[in-house]
Formats: sequence, C-alpha cells, structure tokens
Amino acid sequence: MGLSINLEGKVALVTGASSGLGARFAEVLAAAGAKVILASRRVERLKELRADIESRGGSAHVVRLDVSDPESINAAVAHAETEAGTIDILINNSGVSTTQRLVDVTPEDFDDLFDTNTRGAFFVAQAVAKRMIARAKGAEKNGHPLAQSRIVNIASVAGLRAISQIGVYCMSKAAVVQMTKTMALEWGKFGINTNAICPGYIETEINQHHWETDGGRKLIDMLPRKRIGKPEDLDGLLLLLSSDASQFINGAIITADDGMSVGT
Repeated sequence: MGLSINLEGKVALVTGASSGLGARFAEVLAAAGAKVILASRRVERLKELRADIESRGGSAHVVRLDVSDPESINAAVAHAETEAGTIDILINNSGVSTTQRLVDVTPEDFDDLFDTNTRGAFFVAQAVAKRMIARAKGAEKNGHPLAQSRIVNIASVAGLRAISQIGVYCMSKAAVVQMTKTMALEWGKFGINTNAICPGYIETEINQHHWETDGGRKLIDMLPRKRIGKPEDLDGLLLLLSSDASQFINGAIITADDGMSVGT
C-alpha cells in the first residue's frame, strides 16, 4: 500500500518565506498541490519566489507581513484569505537569532528575539486559528463534517537543550515548544492539529558561510554523524504534518536533527 501526499484544494500560509527554510517549505507545499501564500517583510524576494513557483505549475500569492506588528499580522491574514481563500495550513516559520553570551545581551537584543520568535509566532497562530475555529463552529452548526486544519510551528532543537552563545534564542524557541502543546490542547476540538518541528543545524544561504569557518567545522565535528542537514531533509516531515495523514498527530514536538539531541 503506497502513501502519497496530495494537498490540492488546500491553502497554506508560510511566514518567513522570503529565504531559507521558509522558501523551501513554500516550494514543497506548492509542489504537492497547495495554493501557497508567501509572507514576509521582503516583498520583492517573495515576488521572485512566486514567479519561480508559478513557472513550475504551482500557485502562489504574496502578502507583506511583519510578525512583530499585530496590525500587520491581522491585515496580512485578512489579505491572504481574500486572495487565496480560507487558510487550511499555517507554517509558522518566521525567526531570528543572534550569537552572544548571556552577559552581553541587552534589553533590545532580548526584545528583538522574543518579539519575532515567540510573540510574533503566537499572534500569527492566534489570528489564523480564530478563523479556523469560526469555520469549525460554522460547520458544526450546519451539520457539516469538521474541517481538518493544520498549524506547524517551526521551533528548534535549541528549544529543547541549552546551547552556549545563543541562550536567548534557546529561551524563545523553548517558549514555542510549550506554546505548541497548549495550542494543541485548546484547539484540537476544532479540528486543528498543532505540532512543532525542531530542526537541528540546517545549511541555508543565510548561514552557509559559517560552516566553512574554523568554528563551523569544529561544530560539525562534534555532531553524531559529523554532518549538517539540507532544507530538503525536512520535506517529508513538513508534508506529513501539513496533510490529512497526520490526523492523529496533535501536540507533537518532533526533532529533525540527525541525532544531535540524543548523541551528546
């Protein structure tokens, strides 16, 4: 018996889609048939990605989104549904990081990370979930089957273990882990499955230069299989959690780190 993931007829909102993992997530969902809404502050980059997706037969729309601004979040979600229809899938991916020791962290540094990684992720999920919940209540009132909705929060293995020099990032992603569990608990009855992916070290165009430095190579040598991941290593997990095949998976915190979190 074979299993294939078909997301035709689904609308997926991907935050932080202008580069890195977010861009890859959008491409993968579009290739699986979803109508993808690309969201970030860098609209020109999103337009380039949209053109690339459409050149391969996919469907994509662009919305500007600043996750640190609640008004921007609400406007982007409303615009997304006007452009593409009711959101079935949220890939809650926007995130930032800094490298510094805890004694050097300023209040501004702390706020910047939490505003995007935690506060922003929460209010994006909340804005989308409100609409998902309203749809579920409407279906119940009219005697229709409960719609299947999916929220995938992109946390990090850093939210599960302490890592020196990115302590505030670890804290912000640990909050996303707990946030995911609580969302699953409160929203599951509305047909919303909320899960989190915790990637390990993944090479993207943003961090590629780091892995070529002495510090980067030293870090790779400390990993269980002395390698880092590629964005495509997350494809299967992303598709599973975005699809109806994950209907019995809710509140799961899934690491994709090549054994990093258990090998040390």
